[in-house]
Amino acid sequence: MRIVVLAGGIGGARFLRGLKEASPDADITVIGNTGDDIHLFGLKVCPDLDTVMYTLGGGINEDQGWGRTDESFHVKEELAAYGVGPEWFGLGDRDFATHIVRTQMLGAGYPLSAVTEALCARWKPGVRLLPMSDDRIETHVAVDADGESRAIHFQEYWVKLRASVPARAIVPVGAEQAKPAPGVLEAIASADVILFPPSNPVVSIGTILAVPGIREAIAEAGVPVVGLSPIVGDAPVRGMADKVLAAVGVEATAAAVATHYGSGLLDGWLVDTVDAGAVDEVEAAGIRCRSVPLMMTDVAATAEMARQALVLAEEVRA
Repeated sequence: MRIVVLAGGIGGARFLRGLKEASPDADITVIGNTGDDIHLFGLKVCPDLDTVMYTLGGGINEDQGWGRTDESFHVKEELAAYGVGPEWFGLGDRDFATHIVRTQMLGAGYPLSAVTEALCARWKPGVRLLPMSDDRIETHVAVDADGESRAIHFQEYWVKLRASVPARAIVPVGAEQAKPAPGVLEAIASADVILFPPSNPVVSIGTILAVPGIREAIAEAGVPVVGLSPIVGDAPVRGMADKVLAAVGVEATAAAVATHYGSGLLDGWLVDTVDAGAVDEVEAAGIRCRSVPLMMTDVAATAEMARQALVLAEEVRA
């Protein structure tokens, strides 16, 4: 089975670990969000790609869900001693090595897709990890703060401000001019199933879909497209997805996120058992829906979520 998964960071990475457990013989291609990418200390940092790579490669800090295990922060401390920031973005010493290698390769002329493949050669994540684009795309957030309107990088909004001020708009800067990375459209066209894990529907999966050609390729693939709700009981399972959903005029409910994707893109949708009342609403919108446990408490629970997504895909296919 050829499975394509659109993935953001923590939620997408943990779902992928369960999917590999549920379908160990599947050929899995991951299209990773690069809208969260940021340049820090002269280095290119790709948080979502790295989170997938580290999680599936056994190097992730399990407690945080991001960054490296057994990490130290001597470089960060030395930078702070020089008065060099930002101090709110915590890169560890082991993590710095990844960003140094990536930046050197990019500087030598390699595209991000080739760099990602080279980094994965060490980690062996067991999936093919593709950035959504080799072109530079950065998600910016329009906010009103300190008495003025301004646009800030998504990382500043999410990590520094903790989404504590309302977002007026979410803009994937550069997306309109970008092209899908090599292999992305081909993977979609040859897929048997396409999955949207419980990643952020606006700044993770939404940003991937903003790259011209990707949404259209998925809609035209002619295979089941199944998503899992990141909203359980009218609240995000993790993070502050409700804040960015509000910025695009979408309620933080399992049904609203499904209709946000739309029946022209989504064939099936899984909601948590606490949201079973939303099943009829989703199905009325033309999307087949089932309620199953959606809390990724451990790998076994996550694998069962993945199995249920594949079962729903087979229902759609039939």
